[in-house]
Amino acid sequence: MAEVIYNRVALIGLGLIAGSMSLAMRRAGVAGEITGYARSQATRDTAREINLVDRVCDTAVEAVEGADLVVLAVPVGAMGPVMQEIEATLKPGAVVTDVGSVKASVLEAVMPHIPEGVEFVGTHPMAGTEHSGPRSGFAELFDNRWCLVVPPEGADERAVKRLESFWAALGANTERMDPEHHDTVCAVVSHVPHLIAYTMVGVADDLRRVTDQEVIKFSAAGFRDFTRIAASDPTMWRDVFLTNKDAALEILGRFTEELFALQRAIRTGDGDHLHDYFTRTRAIRRGIIEAGQDTDAPDFGRGNKKGA
Repeated sequence: MAEVIYNRVALIGLGLIAGSMSLAMRRAGVAGEITGYARSQATRDTAREINLVDRVCDTAVEAVEGADLVVLAVPVGAMGPVMQEIEATLKPGAVVTDVGSVKASVLEAVMPHIPEGVEFVGTHPMAGTEHSGPRSGFAELFDNRWCLVVPPEGADERAVKRLESFWAALGANTERMDPEHHDTVCAVVSHVPHLIAYTMVGVADDLRRVTDQEVIKFSAAGFRDFTRIAASDPTMWRDVFLTNKDAALEILGRFTEELFALQRAIRTGDGDHLHDYFTRTRAIRRGIIEAGQDTDAPDFGRGNKKGA
């Protein structure tokens, strides 16, 4: 029989990540009760309809009352105001975590509102799809994916280890990082790729020599794969870039340098440079597959699975 890690878990925000956490917690049997709150009445109504959590609350304060673990699953720009709202209700001994993809600015916004006797430990599950909302979650989202654990300086080791055990029970691998390194890593593997995808889709929209119908009809040639991640939640990504500005700009600068080098190789007919570059980058793709973080199936292993 599974061991309960937290008697009551409160999910603030009921989108893809929080919904998947709830379903994964039920699968693993690690939470006694799961409460949930979302700002939108429509989201709360949907969550009740599909029984996403054990109890949907109409305020964040009600959701966190008596909770042993509080999960902030809202856009990173909203985490400070949410913490300000709930700080007086958090019970002594509770742990607060977040699932945002930026950490330095989240710590800055959240830590002033962590009461004495309450621990904050940041986490970031490196898993997701382009879908959002309470119906988008599925229990397998975190299986064999990485969850980065980002404790602030002086965090209680027992609280950190307990949270790591929790994420392991949800199917994830865990690795600790400091906030600044986390933000740089995520700028490379997530933030800038999303920005490039948004840009490429925007270029297609602006390029009047290619019709909308042609873009849609022939998208399987590569454009389709840009549009998948460019369909992600715009509020979340706006906040990511505003709060991880320095790391994103640094990686964008490196990307621009690489792009100029490739432009020069194409212009001058330097086939050796292009071949060497593509060989190197192909090896990285193979490494991702060998690590079990994707599949080499023609449809990327997504098929008709939920979240594909």
